Amino acid sequence: MPGTQDRRSRSSKPLTVHGHAQSGDLIGLQKKLEENPSLLNARNDVMAQTPLHVAAGYNNVEIVKFLLDWRGPEKIELEAKNMYGETPLHMAAKNGCNEAARLLLDRGASLTAKANNGMTPLHLAVWSSPRIEDCLTVKTLLEYNADCNVTDNEGMTPLNHLLQGPGNEKVHELLQRHLEEQRKRKAVEAFGETKAKMAELEEAMTHIVGLHELKLQLKKWARGMLLDEKRRALGLRVAARKPPHMAFLGNPGTGKTMVARILGRLLHMVGILPTDKVTEVQRTDLVGEFVGHTGPKTRRKIKEAEGGILFVDEAYRLIPMQKADDKDYGLEALEEIMSFMDSGKVVVIFAGYSEPMKRVISSNEGFCRRVTKFFYFGDFSTKELAEITHLKMSSQVEDSMLYGFKLHWACSMGAVADLIERETTEKQRKEMNGGLIDPMLVNARENLDLRLDLECMDIDDLLTITLEDLEAGLRSLPQ
Repeated sequence: MPGTQDRRSRSSKPLTVHGHAQSGDLIGLQKKLEENPSLLNARNDVMAQTPLHVAAGYNNVEIVKFLLDWRGPEKIELEAKNMYGETPLHMAAKNGCNEAARLLLDRGASLTAKANNGMTPLHLAVWSSPRIEDCLTVKTLLEYNADCNVTDNEGMTPLNHLLQGPGNEKVHELLQRHLEEQRKRKAVEAFGETKAKMAELEEAMTHIVGLHELKLQLKKWARGMLLDEKRRALGLRVAARKPPHMAFLGNPGTGKTMVARILGRLLHMVGILPTDKVTEVQRTDLVGEFVGHTGPKTRRKIKEAEGGILFVDEAYRLIPMQKADDKDYGLEALEEIMSFMDSGKVVVIFAGYSEPMKRVISSNEGFCRRVTKFFYFGDFSTKELAEITHLKMSSQVEDSMLYGFKLHWACSMGAVADLIERETTEKQRKEMNGGLIDPMLVNARENLDLRLDLECMDIDDLLTITLEDLEAGLRSLPQ
């Protein structure tokens, strides 16, 4: 090649492997590598570039292809970085070397690789496009779906760089068109994800019996949050939602803890909370016995709950019955929790009986400003308790005492509801609510074991809980 001869005439030194890569001397480069295969990824002294960097930056396509196809003991470093953190694709991009860029992309070169200044290959291709008056390399990178929204260390997108310089109308058009296509594609993806997430939420809510107002609110939050995802995917700027702090009011066994766990999953699922963990605490977990113990103890629990939900059960126990009780440190724990509620690092749910919870609400003037959602968990009807019974029997996990067992066909919803109505008192149902189902079922299985003949070989008989067993289970409950 003429360029090679001119260079050799000016210098008595033989070309290095990098010199052959720059001049396009394929035969000379091949000979160098055959003599010393370790030169394949050797760095030069000036910019710490490999032969692939140099060949790509000069668009020496034959050299690039040869290096990519090399089958020697050394493996080509496709993502090798020079002193500026640039890969061979960066070099091809910033010099408008379209053919070399396409070869590298076909072999899997990374579009997202960032140089030391945070620039991707698309940044450099756009930045250099006015200088080289070419947009082919930009077009190629976009064909391979380079991200137009990625930012460098200064927070600049490729389009930002173009608008700051002399500009290139064709490149500007290309970027705008691709941005619109990316937005539409992301919106379509977001829609598919939204449908899947809503289906997951609907499935989780099938395990909540009753509580129609609460379920409606959960749906509203989920739909709003998921639609915000779609809005952002379309490039619309909308305010981030802050999850509200809540109070769950009602008797024990009405599903407050279970709903908190489902809520944790929901808020994590839609990206509002970084985790789905629910940290359950009571007075004893927060309040110390001596002066100076409560604050650190409460802060440890808040720290543990960060990123998720802090579920304060029987929260009314933090407030003493007598206002003059200066030896009670529950109020200090409450104030400590309140001070963290504006941080956005944790969602707090206070739970407890409706009437005693009024003490908590009135104890701190900032409570109602911070706790904006109040949900009332009513007592379950016998019909709802029967529904819970069927749900529990159909969703037993392997380590459960009832795993593998089933209800007899005669244990219909109506029959179980009538049985609960007949065998329990209103006081029992009000005090236990859903909490009476687990002991009833465990007692029922024990009754099944008691009435079966030890020589029984019938599989259905061995695994089927009858109305008679449920009745015995209810009669074993504390009055």
